[in-house]
Amino acid sequence: MAGRAAEHSNHTEGGTDPEPAERDAGSGATVAERVRRAEGNLSPAERKIARALTANYPAAGLESASGLASQAGVSAPTVVRFVARLGFDGYRHFQQSLREEVQARHASPLTLAPVIGADSPTSELVEAAQQVSGATLGQTFAALPEREFEQAVGLICDPAKRIACFGGRFSQLLAEYLDLHLRLLRPGTLLHTAAPGRDAGFRLDLNRRDVCVVFDFRRYQDDTVQLARHAHERGAKVVLFTDPWLSPVAEFADVVLPARVEAPSPFDSIVAPLALVDTLVAAVHARLGPAADERMRAAEEEWSGEVGAS
Repeated sequence: MAGRAAEHSNHTEGGTDPEPAERDAGSGATVAERVRRAEGNLSPAERKIARALTANYPAAGLESASGLASQAGVSAPTVVRFVARLGFDGYRHFQQSLREEVQARHASPLTLAPVIGADSPTSELVEAAQQVSGATLGQTFAALPEREFEQAVGLICDPAKRIACFGGRFSQLLAEYLDLHLRLLRPGTLLHTAAPGRDAGFRLDLNRRDVCVVFDFRRYQDDTVQLARHAHERGAKVVLFTDPWLSPVAEFADVVLPARVEAPSPFDSIVAPLALVDTLVAAVHARLGPAADERMRAAEEEWSGEVGAS
């Protein structure tokens, strides 16, 4: 993602011969997930390609190999080696995967077929829900970018930072859930809920002291994207929770934490994103240690006093 990728070159420019990624490791994975999995094995030039691709994802990969090479400042053969390292049979296979992702990004409850039919028994629904939910959790944590997760924990635990959470029509639920936990663990947190056009004060106050935790999933919400972009332009750090197809916020986010959203119904699920939020809360609590426990104890006393006085 822009501003997050590292320094990068290629085999002819000082790298090493590529070793293709395991084919089964990439099965069902998006191109972005494959890039994250391969990150530690990329040559400097291949990392340049990864940076160019994720900074304009997935559009950059839909250009010709020479076009992507030009964006990254490497040679076309390096791009071919890069896609082979990701486990693709060739550039055409790589682009076909991206085209399928474009379709998936625009999927809606009207285009997603449920996994059971109208005449399916309840037992079949329960089995399908168990299988789908278990798979989304496993795939989410298998693809979790550990360095980015650690960076998110560090940003949220920084006492010099103010934390603001916000999301879209459905994902605002996740923002509120995270905020309810964070305000028990540390001071200086808020849930931003103002409607577009009524949040001028919040927008004006955004600066380098802020960390915006943004939730945006497919059928990405324009006002959420624009508010996150404004925060980035004001110098705030942006931590993004999104799906494997990546919200446009990923182009400028400092941290991107993707989660699977498949469900047994035609509606996207928040099971895996919620589990990822729970994991973040656990890591923040552990990192803050006694200070968080003391704040939680004080909050409990305040709550008990309010209940006793009612």
